[in-house]
Amino acid sequence: MGMQDEPNNLPEFTVSEIAQSLKRTVEQAFERVRVRGEISRPTRAASGHVYLTLKDDNAVLDGICWRGQALRLAVTPEEGLEVIVTGKLTTYPGRSKYQIIIDTMEIAGEGALLKLLEDRRRKLAAEGLFDDARKKALPFLPQVIGVVTSPTGAVIRDILHRLQDRFPVHVLVAPVLVQGDHAKTQIAAAIAGFNAMATDAAVPRPELLIVARGGGSLEDLWAFNEEEVVRATAASEIPMISAVGHETDTTLIDFASDRRAPTPTAAAEMAVPVRLDLIAQVNDDGNRLVNAVHRRLQDALTRLQGMARGLGDPAQMIEQKAQRLDYASGGIERAINRVFEQRRYQLGDLAARLISPLQRVKMDGTRLAAAGRSLEAVAGQVLQTADVRFQNSAERLRIDSTARRCRDFAATLADRANRLEQAFDRRLQDHDRTLAQTARLLDSHSFERVLDKGFVLVSDAAGKPVLSADRAAAGDQVSLQFRDGIRVAVMEGAGRRQAAASTAIARPRRRRPVGDDQESLF
Repeated sequence: MGMQDEPNNLPEFTVSEIAQSLKRTVEQAFERVRVRGEISRPTRAASGHVYLTLKDDNAVLDGICWRGQALRLAVTPEEGLEVIVTGKLTTYPGRSKYQIIIDTMEIAGEGALLKLLEDRRRKLAAEGLFDDARKKALPFLPQVIGVVTSPTGAVIRDILHRLQDRFPVHVLVAPVLVQGDHAKTQIAAAIAGFNAMATDAAVPRPELLIVARGGGSLEDLWAFNEEEVVRATAASEIPMISAVGHETDTTLIDFASDRRAPTPTAAAEMAVPVRLDLIAQVNDDGNRLVNAVHRRLQDALTRLQGMARGLGDPAQMIEQKAQRLDYASGGIERAINRVFEQRRYQLGDLAARLISPLQRVKMDGTRLAAAGRSLEAVAGQVLQTADVRFQNSAERLRIDSTARRCRDFAATLADRANRLEQAFDRRLQDHDRTLAQTARLLDSHSFERVLDKGFVLVSDAAGKPVLSADRAAAGDQVSLQFRDGIRVAVMEGAGRRQAAASTAIARPRRRRPVGDDQESLF
């Protein structure tokens, strides 16, 4: 007997039974574990689940974080990041492998945190989020200040106390978590919420933001290193002061904010000036202004008094001018009398030399008569000369008019000839176009175009077209004209023409008009 016939006491399992047994064994032996390793190939699926691989120098472990837990992770899985994860070991029967279902994740050691922080700083700096050109100037005296911090810590009390001491202003507090899983989301939402407030709303929009937190370890301050918070800070349109931790603590939000304060108290001091100092400065500036105006007025008065001394007594100057006016008025009156007297003597002298009007009329009449005679003689000569010149001018005018009419007629003839030539050219072009269209139309109706489509022209021995089968008797020789040549053929079968010849007396047969049986090919 062969080996196959020997009895076998080993139990028989299915693949599913083996897989389920292994799954129960692994889950019972490793109900909840903490695993430290380096993240490799992190992938976030469309469903929101995160798949990754944890590895060390000698082994790898597949990991999965379901969508609900992935949203609550304190650390974003990144390639090469060393972390400590907590979860439950299980198996995946479909691939015959074991994996860990991740519940929480934290950075493994401060060195890994610093490496992650430096890598993230380089990435955001390369995008220009830390450039000095993006930073905005802080307002000198903001009326409303928004504070993003924890409502229960000592930070908010220190800020409010310092603002009250220096310069009381209206403060809006956005209470957020400053540590933990949800801290980054709340801080970024608070910054974006302040920026989204309307300027004319019932609650005034802050003119300055302060993001503050007390001191702590690197892990405690990690929410202010998250990329979500840094991007919200860089995108803020409201100037912002970051006051996270103590003076030696540095977070990425410090690089993206417009001003960094070493402590929350220092942030309040940067936000507003000291009210008493401002009052003292205003009073000092007021006193200096009053003294400057007083000195300006005193200098003007001194200059006015000096100029007044140089001008003299106005009343005395007016009296002197009045006296000179009196003297001048008396001299003018005497000068006017003298001028009138001289004009009277001149008028008498001219009157003595005047001629009597009657004598002047007689003298002018004599001169007018002599001038009339001279004018009459000269007018006769002028009329005679003008008549001769008029006749010569009329003759030249007739000649010039005839020449002008000839030139006008020649120009008219030339214009009409030009127009006639143009009309003839246009008419000739119209006839050419009509002739070309007619030729194309004739060519389209030609029987040769029909032959191009596969038809054949059948002709008898006389060269006449055979238009009907009745006219083609058996034994007749016909010509078949194709598109590219002519072939000769002999008809077979009997036509009605033979039958009619044997039963009836031949009578003249009427020629059937073209087109009774089919359309003419011509």
